[in-house]
Amino acid sequence: MSDSIIVKIEKLIYGGDGLARLPDGRAVFVPFVLPGEEVSLNIIEEKPRFARALPLEIIKPSPKRITPLCKHFGTCGGCHYQHIPYQDQLIFKREILLDQLTRIGKISDPPLSSILPSPETWHYRNHMQFHPDSDGQLGFVDITGQVVFPIQECHLPQDLISDTWPKISLDANSGINKASLRQDSFDEVLLLLEGEEETPPEMDLDLPISAAYLNPSGFSYTMAGNDTLAYKIKYKILQVSAESFFQVNTIQAEKMVDFILDSIDKVNTKEILELYSGVGLFSIFLAEFADHLTAVESAISSCYDFAANLDAFDNVSLYEATVDEALPGLSIKPDLVLLDPPRAGLTKQARDLILQMQSPQVLYISCDPATLARDLKQFLSAGYRLESIAAFDMFPQTYHVETMTVLRRTQRVTS
Repeated sequence: MSDSIIVKIEKLIYGGDGLARLPDGRAVFVPFVLPGEEVSLNIIEEKPRFARALPLEIIKPSPKRITPLCKHFGTCGGCHYQHIPYQDQLIFKREILLDQLTRIGKISDPPLSSILPSPETWHYRNHMQFHPDSDGQLGFVDITGQVVFPIQECHLPQDLISDTWPKISLDANSGINKASLRQDSFDEVLLLLEGEEETPPEMDLDLPISAAYLNPSGFSYTMAGNDTLAYKIKYKILQVSAESFFQVNTIQAEKMVDFILDSIDKVNTKEILELYSGVGLFSIFLAEFADHLTAVESAISSCYDFAANLDAFDNVSLYEATVDEALPGLSIKPDLVLLDPPRAGLTKQARDLILQMQSPQVLYISCDPATLARDLKQFLSAGYRLESIAAFDMFPQTYHVETMTVLRRTQRVTS
């Protein structure tokens, strides 16, 4: 096959690519394109049933195409949709989400409302990850996932992160392989370095920020300032350690809390089971009306933060374990199961054990439509019905979308 070939893009698919067909009928996946566009390609990967390519030239551009804001768009692997107007990004995300639910989940007419837009479409991220290049300059991984390239600009992080990252330069031999910057609700900035050595490298940090080092064993050293940040969500302030997970779009995280509180039956919800609870973002609000809340989280730092954030409640139990480890030993009968699994979704064991509990309410938070659709198919076949699916645009300019699905258990007819 020649290095260059012309195709017409059929549609956008989950993962940020456009789908087209090669002359031999194979699917080809192409980033940074729009439906209807004619594009010349450079094939970079060939498989028996599909290929991957990069666009060489947009021969016939879509009338929807706009000029990307960032000079690195097309090289960087972080943004996928900067060439699409924001309202159209939301439309495409909803169409892709519906496709995943109907095709993988076999769900006809999913009760999916429009995607809740992010109030900020630029400078919304409170957390950014960088990788040093061979000279120690901070950069990003390119679209191929193989090369780190230095950057001159990025329009996704919040302002203080944007002000800070250009001032950080690492020694090329420092052993550092990742640098993360986080900004909290009170304009504090924390730098987390991750590297190959057990102890932190020597570092001259002449910046008004905190810094920490995470070694390969998972031990964190505080190098300067504080080792935690503080995020204000509604009327609560949550402690978040340097290495703990927290939602990157603070405003949208607050709207997710609102959705949960509006969706569940508070009057009849006395026993709550929260799986993959993190630092307690949702637990801290649910514990206010539940008789008892049982949380399960495996990350040590998140458990540390959870204990601090929920310290005022005596009706909360936390299990530091994986969900698969914890569930067999739990004998509770929850009125609500809230779960926020990683991108891979639920394991078969976890899903089966949750279904055995027969909780009247399940609220499933997902960042991956494909694994969500797979898991929902099992819930629906086990006697649950879909009440609503809400989508939140946590990540403007990218293909990612966060969903919150409310399931109710139906009365099953027994013979």
